[in-house]
Amino acid sequence: MKNKIILVSSNQLGRGDQLLGENILETFFTILKQKEDLPAAVFCMNSGVLTLTEDSFVSLHLKELEVKGVDVLACKTCADHYGVSEKLSVGKISGMADFIDLAAKYEVITIS
Repeated sequence: MKNKIILVSSNQLGRGDQLLGENILETFFTILKQKEDLPAAVFCMNSGVLTLTEDSFVSLHLKELEVKGVDVLACKTCADHYGVSEKLSVGKISGMADFIDLAAKYEVITIS
């Protein structure tokens, strides 16, 4: 995974029941953080930025990944749109130019 970045484009994994999707996304990051081989970065866009706030249990797992050296980034345009720029409990505000640079360097795995 270290040559990959995770693109989180939604606050749930899959389509359908919202609560189920949120739980599946949390499970994904619960398992990912336990691996030795971690991604270079997690980039959140669209409603994926909501996972970086205290309102999402996913943020707890993302904090652990960040402590382990994984860059956790939030799309500024998206965070501003959802009104969470000042409410992030993990990660830092970033931009699309940063994502493009990361995508040029690493393989992108999209979670949506």
